[in-house]
Amino acid sequence: MSATRVAVVTGSNKGIGLSIVKALCSQFQGDVILTSRDEKNGKTACSTLNELGLSPKFHQLDITDKESVKRLAEHLKTQYGGLDLLVNNAGLAYKVASTAPPEEKARVTVGVNFFGTLDVCHQLFPLLRPSGRVVHVASQSGLLRRIKNVELESKLSSATLAEDELVQLAHSYIKEVVEAGEGGKPKNWPHDSAYSVSKALMIALAKVQARDLASQRPGDKICINACCPGYVCTDMTSHKGPLTPDQGAETPVMLSLLPDASPTGDFYYLKKVIEW
Repeated sequence: MSATRVAVVTGSNKGIGLSIVKALCSQFQGDVILTSRDEKNGKTACSTLNELGLSPKFHQLDITDKESVKRLAEHLKTQYGGLDLLVNNAGLAYKVASTAPPEEKARVTVGVNFFGTLDVCHQLFPLLRPSGRVVHVASQSGLLRRIKNVELESKLSSATLAEDELVQLAHSYIKEVVEAGEGGKPKNWPHDSAYSVSKALMIALAKVQARDLASQRPGDKICINACCPGYVCTDMTSHKGPLTPDQGAETPVMLSLLPDASPTGDFYYLKKVIEW
């Protein structure tokens, strides 16, 4: 077992994730693990960084596959004995022009962005060492005002919200979309963007987890924050964003390297805390 510090970046074979790995290879004191659902794509990404003189490690990871997540957890436990940094970057968004049924968009988007991230946390949080850092790469599309329901906004932002209650809210969104059917509107949730809902859930998750870990491990100085990297030119945005992936990586990387006694449970945009 190695005593080397280790960082994991999910969904990092391209786009913002790859830029986060690239930056961390230069700034993080330890091994940086690039992950990808597809092993070939992941190893190709590592080779690209090798040409820049960087040395990321690779491990296959599909955050929607519980066995894949467990294999990564076991690797970290066996090889490193713990985990120092987790950047939850993996996610998806349907294109605006997508003709997929609303039910599919809701199930898949929330399934990946929220439930996939949650499963990674369940498997890897027990491995977090003191002074560990966790970053959820979310979006301003997940700002509370986009929910457009005062009661839901109150529940999501409650200082006493528990993880199981947040999970129930996620299921309630999918249930309402299913019940509304094609062309219908959910009774309480916004009907126009499963992506926005998924990112609101991710931001709420960061706040819940920050409170829980501060209570469960008060002396360990673990920081958990969420952020919006900005409107970045990637495949997800159909290459329309004004920021480069390297610019989009700046906020997640800053949060990855926060010193001890830094804030936890906040939402950042362009390196600054903003009101959720």
